[in-house]
Amino acid sequence: MDNINFTPQDILHKQFKEKSIGKGYDVDDVDSFLDDVIKDYDTFNKEVQSLRDENERLKSKVDELNRQVEVGSSIGAPAQSNSQPVSNATNMDILKRLSNLERRVFGSQLDNGDDDSHLL
Repeated sequence: MDNINFTPQDILHKQFKEKSIGKGYDVDDVDSFLDDVIKDYDTFNKEVQSLRDENERLKSKVDELNRQVEVGSSIGAPAQSNSQPVSNATNMDILKRLSNLERRVFGSQLDNGDDDSHLL
């Protein structure tokens, strides 16, 4: 934001030097252009503020979740010594764990050739 030279009010109140008759810019054209620039600045300012608000909200959420992870890992640290924290688990990790669990639970039935596959 340090690169911005003018506020919408600076642009609105800008006074151009007048040149002699027949030379210079069309005042109505300049005013119309500046009106559009002011609208753009207002739009940008609103968007920047919205993004700042969202950024603060997300930072607060991250802090809250980090505190929850710290509390959860300090409570269940001994029980979770061999596994990843849930917060770091991806969908793929969860699917792999489910697959391994199914193999352990149902694997002996499948390996023995029992016809219990209709139960799965």
